[in-house]
Amino acid sequence: MYKKYLKKDILKRETYLKKVIPYIDKDIIKVFIGQRRVGKSYLMFQIMEHISSKNKNANIIYINKELPEFYGIKTDEDLIEFIKEKNISGNNYLFIDEVQEIIDYPKALRAILAESKWDIWVTGSNADFLSSDIAGSLSGRSIEFTIFPLNYLEFIDFHNLKINNDSIEKYMRYGGLPYLRKLHLDGEMTYEYLRNIYNTILYKDIISRYNIKRTRFMEDLVYFLADNTGSIVSAKKISDYLKSQRTNISTTRVIEYLDYLDKAFFVNKVKRYDIKGKALFSFNEKYYFQDIGLRNSIVGFKNEDINKILENVVLNHFLTYGYQANVGKIGNNEIDFIFTKNNERIYIQVAYLLSNDKVISREYNNLKLIKDNYPKYVISMDPIKFDSNDGIIHLRLIDLLQTAF
Repeated sequence: MYKKYLKKDILKRETYLKKVIPYIDKDIIKVFIGQRRVGKSYLMFQIMEHISSKNKNANIIYINKELPEFYGIKTDEDLIEFIKEKNISGNNYLFIDEVQEIIDYPKALRAILAESKWDIWVTGSNADFLSSDIAGSLSGRSIEFTIFPLNYLEFIDFHNLKINNDSIEKYMRYGGLPYLRKLHLDGEMTYEYLRNIYNTILYKDIISRYNIKRTRFMEDLVYFLADNTGSIVSAKKISDYLKSQRTNISTTRVIEYLDYLDKAFFVNKVKRYDIKGKALFSFNEKYYFQDIGLRNSIVGFKNEDINKILENVVLNHFLTYGYQANVGKIGNNEIDFIFTKNNERIYIQVAYLLSNDKVISREYNNLKLIKDNYPKYVISMDPIKFDSNDGIIHLRLIDLLQTAF
């Protein structure tokens, strides 16, 4: 059944396939989450093709809630009835795109899983459905995989580019949504596509889902975050800005709307961490965009924003490889990022160019304040690699983007 929906010329995302293939035929629901249009459906098709190649008799059922022919599946009861009508063989596989569009879907998934006849795979474009629905109702019976936009190496593979400064500039300008390979990275056409995706995320995944009436406020909020990418943001600061734009809204509502943007995987909220006090701050976070191309489609790709864009690209690179991120604070000084994974930690400072002694001193001295022995790096777009400085390693962006750490 899925064959008629199968897209041609699908490029494999091997990193994700290696993670998820071992879970085929395991009695647990596999959940792909991530921003709209990052390739969750394509990854599911690759899993289906892998299953078919190993088992010609596999019974694969595919449901996409964005396609009109599946609009009739509105509730958990509709889903169960739909499944009952399908032939059941020895090996049955159920794939559902945008499962959160089905009312009370956890009830149906729980019932289907209990039959022990189906291997279940689903996607969703909102973290809210995972935390409140799957993680609650299906606790212990599901596993989550977050799918990100293309990393740099995937980007050059998808676009048939070479590793060089020109392809890095394109990556920083247009981002990593997979469909861009069909647009040949044409400036206006590409940004028109990105603006359409932005509008879809904003209105379908946020405004419609949360029944938001003040749509102009949401647009102004996103613009503010895009213009202040990587800056410390407080709800009060945003509220004051919006008042200057003749939009009066409470800080409580601002916090609520920021949370919606985070749950739609549109932005990444990065909390600050007190390195000496070993505690997270519960206020004044930084916000970055999960796809830098979407950010640029909102406020443009400007020379004066290069440091913001560079920070965002570095953050996205580490998130793609499974790291958790915080902004570091040590006394009155700030560390751009603390990345953690498997109880290991990496400290990162980001600068466009180490152009003079003042910049070098600022970036390196902040890291020298940290007295533990975890690795410390300064990342820049300099054409040459500098020697280590008191154990702090300089990494060129072009080298970082080829490294999985």
